[in-house]
Amino acid sequence: MDIPRGTYGFRFAEDKELQLCVLFAAGYDVITSPSYRWDGLERTDGPLLLFQYTISGEGIYESGNRTHRVTAGQAILAEIPGPHRYYYHPESREPWEFLFLLFRPNLILPHWRKFLREAGEVPYLPLDSAPVRLSRMIVVDAGAGRINDPLAASSCVYQFMTELARVQVTTLQNRENWPENVRRAAEFIELNYSRMISIDQLAEQVSLSKYHLIRRFSASTGLTPGAYLTRIRTEKAMELLRGTGLSIESIAEQVGYSSGSYFIKAFRGLTGLTPGEFRSGDESLVYRKLFFD
Repeated sequence: MDIPRGTYGFRFAEDKELQLCVLFAAGYDVITSPSYRWDGLERTDGPLLLFQYTISGEGIYESGNRTHRVTAGQAILAEIPGPHRYYYHPESREPWEFLFLLFRPNLILPHWRKFLREAGEVPYLPLDSAPVRLSRMIVVDAGAGRINDPLAASSCVYQFMTELARVQVTTLQNRENWPENVRRAAEFIELNYSRMISIDQLAEQVSLSKYHLIRRFSASTGLTPGAYLTRIRTEKAMELLRGTGLSIESIAEQVGYSSGSYFIKAFRGLTGLTPGEFRSGDESLVYRKLFFD
């Protein structure tokens, strides 16, 4: 699929009767100049959500006190305005080739932040994954003039966000396709969830650098190692909440949390319920277990 180079903007009139997703811009570019630099606190076109996927070459993404080399297969997820910068490094030896999409946050922000929380702000996505294929199609359709009304634009955004949110579901279900060292890392987490597990410790167990562990684990499972650990702890906690009379503090300790308050926050983040609400069945349905993605 030939991708037209350039940026395509969309400024459709707001329909007051319909709530629609808003596509702000889409594009494809190949950068070779260090003058390419964006600062999330200096931009005035927000609020926006940026998805920028590297096809080849590399760029730099700085967020807070973290610096990421963004290489082929990685995406940048950024909220604008925000404390971040991304740019082409003056010492880069090859062009930075990427696709990008910009959306307004309305209607999709919860989906976006859930994916961001679980996959990280610089996730790895295979070139043939559904979100990347859709981003290419959106840019191609934009270049061909096929996104010509707000409903078509909204459909593009919602379909993209749905597939992005499904990344974790599909990758977690394909465990047999995970590389051996990723399976070993997951098994180590599953066996040792009840104690503090650092990324350094996990990397040592599978004989990978911390950088390569995070990259391979995220690409294979759709989750960062930390998010995977939280899922395992939450599943174990549900068993204890329904099957024992242990206190919330005791359960928090048994599944590896340093405090009950931290446990409550993590549990509610995945299930939408506090541990106490899950145990008491005060909601309309009394769940034996909750399945979450």
